[in-house]
Amino acid sequence: IMLLTDPEIESSLLISSDEGATYQKYRLNFYIHSLLFHPKQEDWILAYSQDQKLFSSVEFGRRWLLLHEGVAPNRFYWSMMGSSREPDLVHLEAKTVDGHAQYITCKMQNCSEATRSKPFPGYIDHNSLIVQDDYVFVQLTSGGRPHYYVSYRRNTFAQMKLPKYSLPKDMHVISTDENQVFAAVQEWNQNDTYNLYISDTRGVYFTLALENVKSSQGLEGNVMIDLYEVAGIKGMFLANKKIDNQVKTFITYNKGRDWSLLQAPDTDLRGNPVHCLLPYCSLHLHLKVSDNPYTSGNIASRDTAPSIIVASGNIGTELSDDDISMFVSSDAGNTWRQIFEEEHSVLYLDQGGVLVAMKHTSLPIRHLWLSFDEGRSWSKYSFTSLPLFVDGVLGEPGEETLIMTVFGHFSHRSEWQLVKVDYKSIFDRRCAEEDYRPWQLHSQGEACIMGAKRIYRKRKSEKKCMQGKYAGAMTSEPCVCTEADFDCDYGYERHSNGQCLPAFWYNPSSLSKDCSLGQSYLNSTGYRKVVSNNCTDGVRERYTAKPQQCPGKAPQGLRIITSDGKLTAEQGHNVTFLVQLEEGDLQRSLIQVDFGDGIAVSYANLSSTEDGIKHIYQNVGIFRVTVLVENSLGSDNAVLYLHVTCMYVH
Repeated sequence: IMLLTDPEIESSLLISSDEGATYQKYRLNFYIHSLLFHPKQEDWILAYSQDQKLFSSVEFGRRWLLLHEGVAPNRFYWSMMGSSREPDLVHLEAKTVDGHAQYITCKMQNCSEATRSKPFPGYIDHNSLIVQDDYVFVQLTSGGRPHYYVSYRRNTFAQMKLPKYSLPKDMHVISTDENQVFAAVQEWNQNDTYNLYISDTRGVYFTLALENVKSSQGLEGNVMIDLYEVAGIKGMFLANKKIDNQVKTFITYNKGRDWSLLQAPDTDLRGNPVHCLLPYCSLHLHLKVSDNPYTSGNIASRDTAPSIIVASGNIGTELSDDDISMFVSSDAGNTWRQIFEEEHSVLYLDQGGVLVAMKHTSLPIRHLWLSFDEGRSWSKYSFTSLPLFVDGVLGEPGEETLIMTVFGHFSHRSEWQLVKVDYKSIFDRRCAEEDYRPWQLHSQGEACIMGAKRIYRKRKSEKKCMQGKYAGAMTSEPCVCTEADFDCDYGYERHSNGQCLPAFWYNPSSLSKDCSLGQSYLNSTGYRKVVSNNCTDGVRERYTAKPQQCPGKAPQGLRIITSDGKLTAEQGHNVTFLVQLEEGDLQRSLIQVDFGDGIAVSYANLSSTEDGIKHIYQNVGIFRVTVLVENSLGSDNAVLYLHVTCMYVH
């Protein structure tokens, strides 16, 4: 356990390694602003001081080493890649002496000038370094416009490519799961919305996934985007999109390729029918996630309880802040049930086998609600004899937990009260194999999602037993590839007939222009498979980009010059002409040179033009030297006038 002292009194750490029975005190010569623990090594910590210095400790804070000064707030990271070869590498953004920002990496025990490296050449914009999974992002503003760069698997940086018409003024990286970047981009003409883009594996080429997603300012001026990644089911997101000044909630199961509205419940809490027809009326959810660990946000899902989503929202034509109810889905967003008419905090215990709900209220309460059947029925329990003003609720970490702690106070003058609630006594047995049933993930009946059929193990809702450790998804089998498994490739847009055709700003032949003969490039079919989609066969072959030989080019930009650059030469001496070509390949062309004195030569497949073409003029005068280069695609010519003088012998 580590405790930080109040910096206004002193700067120390109190450390206990016997579950809090005894504490050792360690004085610090700096004031801690924030701590970043290593994800794997429990004794490794980075500390950021109030005067922008970064310190490291390999002894759980008992000893500290100054790594770097002038580090940007929250712009320091542990290097965590899929196969992190250097777990002790730290990435940070630091100020140079003259106030520029730089991206630096160094070892946590040694960050001297000699050992640190600068993976991005030159300076970057202040507060722009992001290191996440296999990706590193930086921003560089030039000409008044931000340019975004990405490095995949710590390779060299490449500029991120959005569609040509996009003029971004802000970008946020939303997710870097499964070798793909999900980014929110604010265009020059957007104020309270962002567009969602999704990338190829390297994070370079971005295509549009959803336009006009609602955004808002957080308390600290941070931007919050109304997009929620559902835990436990890869590729599933909810987003609030603005359409004609109305905000509506949409769901995707395939990482943004297809979006649909949410089907409202058939009945309300009292069992009365709800008349709500898609697309005119649907269910809308608030997608704010809480930064505070003691309070739940508007929406919750857990990795260990795939398929269960609890959220607050309303039924109607658009999302509203009035008339908020609580809803639950136990089939991954296909159908929803109303569970409360007011806002509640909901906690997941025992992998969603128990849901605990507490009312959001400024009044003191003594009851909470429990559900053992994924929110279908709720029973009321009292957890305190005196009514308590509830400040927050915390579920214990770990998957087997059935314990939650309620923080609160009995009156405005009293100390904090902690009420520990243990639900073990409710269960009389652990779950056995026959208490489970297979459950197939689907999207409105379609079982092939992201190219696979996924079957999860779910506890039968009528069985009241304790689950314990999470066993994970049961099985997954690939589906045959169909058109639905493919997105439009960079530069292509989906037309009303469903085909991906080149966008107005994109020239498909531009890919082959950037390569030279003898190499190959990937010739896009206009489609790209949704990254991490696992489908096989079917239309896969037809839609996958094919490597093609780079085509030759017609000769263009031909020049002829003398090797010394002069336009004069002496009679009887060697003159060397150099032939240069901007586009095309001299080695695979026919070259004809007419020296203008009645002599002409021609070369086929000239092996080396570096040595130039030599000629001796026997006479004096002005000669017109012409060169012609041609191949099967076209030809080009160039002219040079050479003044040949005679040599005087004294």
